Amino acid sequence: MLQMLFRWYFQIPIYLRLLLTVIFFMFLFGSVMHFVEPVNFPSLFDGLWWAFVTGSTVGYGDFVPNSILGKVIGILMILAGGGIVTYYMVTVASGAVEREKEMEKGNVAYKGKNHVVLIGWNERSRQLLNMINDFKPTEEVVLVDNSLSKSPKHHYHFHFIHGDASLDDTLKKANISEARHVIITSDQSRPEKQADQLAILSTVAVRGVNPEVPISTEILTKNQIPNAERAGADTVIRSNDFMSTLFFHEVYREQPVKPFDIMLEQLASQQYNQHELPDEQIGRTFLECSNDYVKKDELLLGIIRKGDVLINPPFQMDLEKGDKLIVLVSLRE
Repeated sequence: MLQMLFRWYFQIPIYLRLLLTVIFFMFLFGSVMHFVEPVNFPSLFDGLWWAFVTGSTVGYGDFVPNSILGKVIGILMILAGGGIVTYYMVTVASGAVEREKEMEKGNVAYKGKNHVVLIGWNERSRQLLNMINDFKPTEEVVLVDNSLSKSPKHHYHFHFIHGDASLDDTLKKANISEARHVIITSDQSRPEKQADQLAILSTVAVRGVNPEVPISTEILTKNQIPNAERAGADTVIRSNDFMSTLFFHEVYREQPVKPFDIMLEQLASQQYNQHELPDEQIGRTFLECSNDYVKKDELLLGIIRKGDVLINPPFQMDLEKGDKLIVLVSLRE
């Protein structure tokens, strides 16, 4: 039995082991002092109080041994118990510093749930984190990246994991199985084809660990979009197509309006939502439905009918069953 107890003692974490050792010595010296000088230490709790106060070098002086034997016990208490308490405090402090360093390096696994996982560190990731911090300051975000040597952010709701996002061990450190959403950004420092292959590989790995989590994957080349969808991406962000369209409008615009600046300003404060057409709206006109959304400070932009996107359709168009509404809403709740 004693052998099993010692084996258990040396197998538990060092912080718990030291704490149990401190408690044991405090109880030992406090109990002995109570029995040696029952007048000066009338209760067992008084002896324990003296032991903890003396061992921690606080020394209130409310309980003091008077006999020679009591003073010898006090000396032993200071030498043994005080040293153990000091060692315990130093170990805890150094452990906290070491853990902070490991977190800075991205070596500490994330234990939270319902968080957003962002794969890849770049300017787009930086801007996304700034927007999340502005509009959703309590959102838990875990960044997974292999190029950084230390965490790029210091924020209570931010956690950094260093590693390859295509490996299960790295994804498990990010607790992908409990994530709410995963965003995979493209590494634009690599050739486009290679960057897309890495994004698709990460998508496959994430989908393998969590079959249910929504995945948004950035793809640079159009011919890789079907592969990203087959890999498990719920949404494919075609950043090159988006930028090409903006450049086209900028080159061929006739009025002094900058579509890129306008769109950035709009997306920085508002977002697009998609709603199923409520039963009570079936048969009503687009204008009537639009007025209902205006009352809620939302803007009805168009509808999706049989896969076709109709932006700003005729106001008198009747809405049909199966239509989906495209609505612009504020990001701030």
